[in-house]
Amino acid sequence: MIKVQIVGANGKILQIGEEGSIDVSVHTHPPLNEEIESLPFRQYFTDNGSSTGSSDMTINGSTTPTEFYIKASKDYDIYIKYVSVEIGDGGSPNLNSFGALSALTTGVQFFWDTQQEPYYVLHEGIKTNKEFIRIGTDTAAIGTGADAFLADVSGGGSEKSYFPAMDIKELYGLPWGLRLRKGTLDRLLFKINDNLTGLSTFNAIATGIRI
Repeated sequence: MIKVQIVGANGKILQIGEEGSIDVSVHTHPPLNEEIESLPFRQYFTDNGSSTGSSDMTINGSTTPTEFYIKASKDYDIYIKYVSVEIGDGGSPNLNSFGALSALTTGVQFFWDTQQEPYYVLHEGIKTNKEFIRIGTDTAAIGTGADAFLADVSGGGSEKSYFPAMDIKELYGLPWGLRLRKGTLDRLLFKINDNLTGLSTFNAIATGIRI
C-alpha cells in the first residue's frame, strides 16, 4: 500500500474519516475565482428568433404554420430554464377551450430543434388551456370552479388570461435547462398551426442563463 496526501494550494491536507468519508463545507457565497461568468437571459419567443422580432402569436397559422422561437447565439451558450406563457381573451375562457376559442384542431406544437435531434417533440399539439396547464409545472393555482387558473388582467372582466409556467428542470430533469449551443442553428420553438386571431393576447417568454 502506498500512502499519499492531497494538499491544497493553502497547504491544508485532505482528511479522510474513519469510515472512509471526506467532509465538505458548503459556503455561504458562490465561488470567488470563476473564470467563466454566467449572465441572466430573458427573451420573448419571436417570429425570427431574435429580440427584435414579433412576439405576437395571435396569428392565423391554419394556412401557413408559423414558428415562434428562441435561437442560439453566435457567441454564447444559452440554457433555457423557464418558459412563461400568456393566453388572454375577452370572451369566456375555460379549461377545455384555447383562450375562449374552441379547442384547436392541430394544436400548438412545442419543439427543441437541434442538429442532433431535429424537431425533438416536447408536446405534439397543445389544443386547450388545460393541456397548457398540465405541462405548466409552476402555474399558479388561483381561482376556483370556472375561474380556476384564470386571472382577470383587466380588473373588470374584459380580458382574462391563463399563465402556464414551465420549469424545464421539473419537467424534464435537466438541471440547467435546454441548451442552445453557440454558433449553431439550435432553437426552442412553438409552432402555430391553427387560426388564433380571435385571441387578445398570446405570447411566451423564456428565461435562463447565457455562458
